[in-house]
Amino acid sequence: MSSDQTRTPPEDPRPRRAWDRLPWDDVIVSVVIPVYNERHTVEALLRKVDEVGLHTEVVVVDDGSTDGTRDILPDLETEGLIDTLVFQPRNQGKGAALRTGFQHATGDVVVVQDADLEYDPTEFPILLEPILAGKADAVYGSRFLGGAHRVLFFWHSVGNRFLTLLSNMFTDLNLTDMETCYKMVRRDLLQSLPLSADRFGIEPELTARLAQSGARLYELPISYHGRSYAEGKKIGWRDGVSAIWSILKFNLTGPRASRWQPPAVPMWEARKALEGLASDPAEGEGASDQGPPDSALAPS
Repeated sequence: MSSDQTRTPPEDPRPRRAWDRLPWDDVIVSVVIPVYNERHTVEALLRKVDEVGLHTEVVVVDDGSTDGTRDILPDLETEGLIDTLVFQPRNQGKGAALRTGFQHATGDVVVVQDADLEYDPTEFPILLEPILAGKADAVYGSRFLGGAHRVLFFWHSVGNRFLTLLSNMFTDLNLTDMETCYKMVRRDLLQSLPLSADRFGIEPELTARLAQSGARLYELPISYHGRSYAEGKKIGWRDGVSAIWSILKFNLTGPRASRWQPPAVPMWEARKALEGLASDPAEGEGASDQGPPDSALAPS
């Protein structure tokens, strides 16, 4: 949740001086959570997100759940664990839920979080660091770069690696995990991308559009606690076949993403500067009627 309370990011093995200098308290992270029949895990997931040492905006999109999830979400919103709650009128797919969530996001950076506890939100700061350091516009969390993971399905692993390879052949990227849930993207970039996929094709589409935009992508290792089908895993072999079609479609057909030109000053820095002027009228005297200088928000 967004809060005036200063939050301390978790310890990190990288040099403390560089880590501590980053503007952790200035940036707002919109956590977009698509939910479909996750009655047994969604509350625990939201409580984990609430404990992350960042200022967050939690956007939950229920995609037509029928297992009672829709009944408990309003109480979690009232409790303050959800900032924006959207109910889709019917099940439309993960892509449709994410696109709806992206439209409602107002933070500086957006990250996708599944509601099934397979991905650990305490790793958000690790993904956010390259963006705050000015090195990346989007960061992928890879399940195949050595992070701790539950040992599960061999053929799922083979399928994921094949789909990533196929995607890389069209995007000319060297990702190791195109299908990962953990994609963190600057909001101004994300909302400029022409996204249309309704189901799991959102993963290759988002990757294709980011590549077309020329955005700077980073990839970092994450942990992964996969579920079995008995525990509620939903994706199957048909989704893999559909992903092949999606890779071809979104890389070979339009609309293509426009080339990304990041602002000279990130949104969180521009907002902090404006808040500083508002809190110190003497400093802003003579300039308050003019608004921020054009150079502060103009593309570089």
